[in-house]
Amino acid sequence: MKRRLLLFWALLLASSPARAEVRDWVEANRAAILSEYVRLLSIPNVASDTPNIRRNADRLVQMLRARGLNPRLLEGDGPTVPPAVYGEWLVPGAGRTLVLYAHYDGQPVAPEEWRASKPFEPTLRSARFDRGGEVLPLPRPGEPIDPEWRLYGRAAADDKAGVMAILSAVDGLRAEGRSPSFNVKIFFEGEEEAGSPHLAGILSRNKALLASDGWVIFDSPAHPSGAKQVVLGVRGITGADITVYGPKRPLHSGHYGNWAPNPAMSLSRLLASMKDAAGRVAIAGFYDDVTPLSAAERQAVQAVPAADAQLKAELGLAGGEGGGKRLVELIQEPSLNIDGLRSADVGERARNVIPTTATATVDMRLVMGNDHQRQYEKLIAHIRSQGFHVTEAEPSEEERRRHPLLARVVKRGGYNAERTPMDLPISRAVLRAVQSTTANPVYAVPTLGGSLPLSLISEALPGTRTITLPIVNHDNNQHAEDENLRLGNLWEAIAVVGSIMTMPQPPPATPRQAAPARSIGRGSVQRSAQEVTPGSAR
Repeated sequence: MKRRLLLFWALLLASSPARAEVRDWVEANRAAILSEYVRLLSIPNVASDTPNIRRNADRLVQMLRARGLNPRLLEGDGPTVPPAVYGEWLVPGAGRTLVLYAHYDGQPVAPEEWRASKPFEPTLRSARFDRGGEVLPLPRPGEPIDPEWRLYGRAAADDKAGVMAILSAVDGLRAEGRSPSFNVKIFFEGEEEAGSPHLAGILSRNKALLASDGWVIFDSPAHPSGAKQVVLGVRGITGADITVYGPKRPLHSGHYGNWAPNPAMSLSRLLASMKDAAGRVAIAGFYDDVTPLSAAERQAVQAVPAADAQLKAELGLAGGEGGGKRLVELIQEPSLNIDGLRSADVGERARNVIPTTATATVDMRLVMGNDHQRQYEKLIAHIRSQGFHVTEAEPSEEERRRHPLLARVVKRGGYNAERTPMDLPISRAVLRAVQSTTANPVYAVPTLGGSLPLSLISEALPGTRTITLPIVNHDNNQHAEDENLRLGNLWEAIAVVGSIMTMPQPPPATPRQAAPARSIGRGSVQRSAQEVTPGSAR
């Protein structure tokens, strides 16, 4: 089976370049695409909001059914579990199958922090809000649409953009009377932003339905330069809520200051101990089990254009962590981040008190070789090494009296990193398909900075290879207030999905049909899989 799949992708790679067949259709239908997208974005989509996440799933079923994609819900193990939404376009005579993935849930929102729009009232602007972008009405059919316009709303970029790109590419192919080159299965997840706690169960219950030759993931931001990327892997993730305890009731800071321990100060010291001045994680063994990049992967990282100066100018940063390494190098390493801190109040709400508790939420990004449980245990060991008694439950009275430094630590889920070798035929075939949509170089990147549950897919569906195509603008405020999508990225994303769906399918492969990869035009890949220059499709 493995040999047949390798031959399939090798022949696919040697075929004539795929064309962005849907581009003209997109040009003529931008207003309709945008209108449908705004309706989808208007439905709140936080995974824990069961009624609204169900509304999203039902709307997606309607959208898939309208496109003839035989939709169904793949339920989890309880009524509050967000279902996956499945669709398919089966092609008579096709012997191969790809699964196209995006997720329809989004990060939680703090509405009071949004300025450019309300989170679930999508707003079109002429530019970024912080650069003077003005509110625009939705265009009517035939009216011009500037690709620099921004659509604001939760999940506009992450990741309903992936959902809309897939569905619109289907529309474009159907309008042209074309079919995919192989069977296409569509999988929209409903709790990726919640850590995908039920994804493995859904996948395991639907192994036969989801059988395929690979998954292509449409998610994440493009390179800051706008260059297209084919990402072979993603980092894993785990995290924790850390609560440090002080007095049982708030105390007057004048009457009790310098005497009663302040949990905010204790927590600040603890967090500061976790990283050195250069930003390197100081937890013992944090980097010990990292699987080094191969020579080809290191070369790929070096080939990616530097964007650090551009990003620092955009973000108002004079310096940074990493000891001088570029961003693209640092995201190939594990990391530790403080997501947020809370203890009493600040500003106008501040009171002169010693608070009772202080809490921080941290996330740890993982790379190949890291195990999320093992990395969490290293965090616990570090907290203990700083003198803290660690408990998973609310501390008892006895624990409070016995331990001057007391921390409750609660793990926040987790899954491991995943990476597909960059010299596999499927990797090179996808690279080539994306290259067919642009005259500019397309870059292969070993690992994405963010996390996706791709290890859960490969564990539940053994042997599955996954490749991620970042599609949205890099400055999309992902996971934060004023999330936005540059419209030009959506149009390009639809073309990329079309190029993937129309990669030519070879006849059934046999050992005699296998042949060395040949030059395939545009200089995108001109050597065999063993000789391909990583990092750029050129």
